[in-house]
Amino acid sequence: MRIGYFLSTEEYTPAELLEQARGAERAGFEALWISDHYHPWTDAQGQSPFVWSVIGALSQVCQLPVTTAVTCPTVRIHPAVVAQAAATSAVMHSGRFVLGVGSGEALNEHILGDAWPQTDVRLEMLEEAVEVMRELWRGGFVNHHGKHYTVEHARIYTLPETPPSVYVSGFGPKAVDLAARIGDGFVNTSPDAELVRRFRENGGGDKPCQAGFKAAYAPTEEEGVRIAYERWPNAGVPGELSQVLPSPRHFEQAAELVRPEMMKDAFVCGRDTDAHLAKIEEYAKAGFDEVYVANTGPNWQGLLDLYQREVLPRVR
Repeated sequence: MRIGYFLSTEEYTPAELLEQARGAERAGFEALWISDHYHPWTDAQGQSPFVWSVIGALSQVCQLPVTTAVTCPTVRIHPAVVAQAAATSAVMHSGRFVLGVGSGEALNEHILGDAWPQTDVRLEMLEEAVEVMRELWRGGFVNHHGKHYTVEHARIYTLPETPPSVYVSGFGPKAVDLAARIGDGFVNTSPDAELVRRFRENGGGDKPCQAGFKAAYAPTEEEGVRIAYERWPNAGVPGELSQVLPSPRHFEQAAELVRPEMMKDAFVCGRDTDAHLAKIEEYAKAGFDEVYVANTGPNWQGLLDLYQREVLPRVR
């Protein structure tokens, strides 16, 4: 299993993200995830830089492969523009770039006043968006007149030698089936063996399966729980709310129903090596090939040190 580090753009400044990437490479992590948001989930997280600027900067500070986890190429940004951004990123990272995509959340996608579609429509839009991007990555001028998108006389001139791989996220059966049908890989955040099985049996085969989890490094588990609850109470918000709530304010309201002790289910809190290893093992047993760990709170250097000193050597 490949162990990577998850850069949370919702919580850290661009400079902090770059420093974390440098530290992750020094610590022995093998790859990076980076989130793509317009808003953070809550005001306590407090950041949300433009991911494509950060991805370009990452190419200058480390050599780790980078995957967006995940980009929504359907509403806020037209897929033809995402295709250009991904192509440039792949060039800057010498091919070590993967475009992770998903059907998105209203939190980020509603900002231009567009209607937020139902799930089936969002998945239909995502499939067409991937088709548009792959067509543009082939080179030459593209004209596309589809159900959701129009592209006229568009050509991407700065292209990598090999088109970027597209990994598709999926949390429900329909999304997993779409990922299996059109994705070069699968993205998730839950150690759910059934979802991995469904992806592989419905067309995904032996394509890579990535997942990620969150940690709150601290001297004690109790302190980690406090930090996680302060920064990411939305982790306890259930069901489809994460896809339909439109602003950090609404997530904060929903999170009033979340209790601090629920953070223990959503995060690895504290600095216990065995707890981190046990979480990684959950994903390994579920069948994932890669797992990415994100830190929340100010103690990210402590997490990097813990993984360099104790976790990564024992995983390997």
